[in-house]
Amino acid sequence: MQATALIEGDHVVLNGRKWWSSGVGHPHCRLLIFMGITDCSAAKHRRHSMVLVPLDTPGVKIERMLSVFGSYDSPFGHGEVSFTNVRVPLDHIIAGPGRGFEIAQGRLGPGRIHHCMRTLGAAERALELLCRRSLGRVAFGKPLAELGANADVIANARIQLEQARLLTLKAAWMLDEFGTKGARSEISQIKVAVPNIALEIIDQAIQMHGGAGVSEDVPLADMFAAIRTLRIADGPDEVHRALIARLELKKYKPRCVASVS
Repeated sequence: MQATALIEGDHVVLNGRKWWSSGVGHPHCRLLIFMGITDCSAAKHRRHSMVLVPLDTPGVKIERMLSVFGSYDSPFGHGEVSFTNVRVPLDHIIAGPGRGFEIAQGRLGPGRIHHCMRTLGAAERALELLCRRSLGRVAFGKPLAELGANADVIANARIQLEQARLLTLKAAWMLDEFGTKGARSEISQIKVAVPNIALEIIDQAIQMHGGAGVSEDVPLADMFAAIRTLRIADGPDEVHRALIARLELKKYKPRCVASVS
């Protein structure tokens, strides 16, 4: 991270460039949360601060709005924002200097579960659309549901969806019982599994709808774009798989035993 939030007297001075600033395109957006390095000599988890920044502060500039698969996600949108010598009062630092990483970690676990809950809802909606289409559309004298392997597609979608739902429920329970640290593996598991399963179901629903599936007549194309983005947002699949593997291997690594003379 190159952005800085340096303390100068009773102010904090911000410099950096942020992209994928979610919600900055919303017409009611008035306040930004900036995260930057305050003390690069501190412990790694104590270097960053989160700062509240009014959007109209001098030095703040929305450089451009970013599209996602060709859509600007109106009216919310994601923007690229530059911060040039932006000065705000010291009390705009959330919880105090050096606590940015702590704040981020505290919300990432529940946030990822929330993403997965919404994704499960989208997958359920896609499966409903798939089933209704397969029953209502006739080809070669039969409903699509009776053609080829479409029955297997529907069955597998239901099986995968229920597996993903139960894993998400377990992750939420682990978070309640043991906190973010105790649920790290389960949270990473659902962050990988749920979007991938949802994308597979949505893709099958698109296929079942033919040309309509990629149009605006049904919400499937928008669902696909949003959930495909989740495989990158809040950490790409590869990062979560690495964490899951590390925690799993840790169970079986030999532990050092103190020698007794």
